[in-house]
Amino acid sequence: MSQIPSNLRQIESLVEIIARLRGPQGCPWDKEQTHESLTQYAIEETHELVEALEEPASPHKDQKIKEELGDVLFQVILHSRLAEERGAFTFDDVIASISEKLIRRHPHVFAGVEVADSAEVIRNWEQIKNQEKSAQGTPSPYALNVPPLPALQRAYKIGKRTEKMNFDWEDAEGVMVKVEEEFAELREALEEGSDAEVEHELGDVLFSLAQLGRHLEMEPEQVLRRANQRFEGRFSKMIEIAQSEGRNWGELSLDEKEGFWQKAKAALKGKTSIS
Repeated sequence: MSQIPSNLRQIESLVEIIARLRGPQGCPWDKEQTHESLTQYAIEETHELVEALEEPASPHKDQKIKEELGDVLFQVILHSRLAEERGAFTFDDVIASISEKLIRRHPHVFAGVEVADSAEVIRNWEQIKNQEKSAQGTPSPYALNVPPLPALQRAYKIGKRTEKMNFDWEDAEGVMVKVEEEFAELREALEEGSDAEVEHELGDVLFSLAQLGRHLEMEPEQVLRRANQRFEGRFSKMIEIAQSEGRNWGELSLDEKEGFWQKAKAALKGKTSIS
């Protein structure tokens, strides 16, 4: 049995715990993991952190943020441990890498460069990033270089990049016209097209909606997360109301379910009466 580190508040203790989990007498599950098998957990833990960050302020929110930050940190150190085992880099190297990057990209803090406002900070940040990329090679000035993000968020980022290249709609109304055009093409594909054509047109609709969000200065990934939360809340409330009225959900008609859905929406809006 492995000895528990004496001070669990130190980062070194967590590094040691994860090393033991991967060690000969460690956890069978942890020892089986690879960078590839852990990918889904990196995504899930990051999304759970974002969900906690967006909760209304409360002591419960603070507790949840603390826990989710720990889960994300576990992923970082576990990946670092995998890399160390094959001689690639260590967790100390990860710390040094981000520390050096932060110092390099904040010359107004660490190198005496003066800036007028946060907008200038962002411009300098982008310029330094471009210089770093140039040192690694000479990419095309028209390359989008969009990072591998969730699809909706990546669509938004693609639009941000093309906006800088002056390939964009003039305003939100222009994007609305495009959205309506894509919806019409989707309807046509649903009526006459193959599954591949429907998938193609549905993708175009989603991409166009992401660009509409950008023009409205609303990040679509965040907008959709909040819509998901609203739906989940209404769905739970709908079931609760149906049960309070002694109704069996499985025996309700679709029209009756819609009625309970409207009651749930009204209840969650804080209305005093439910019609």
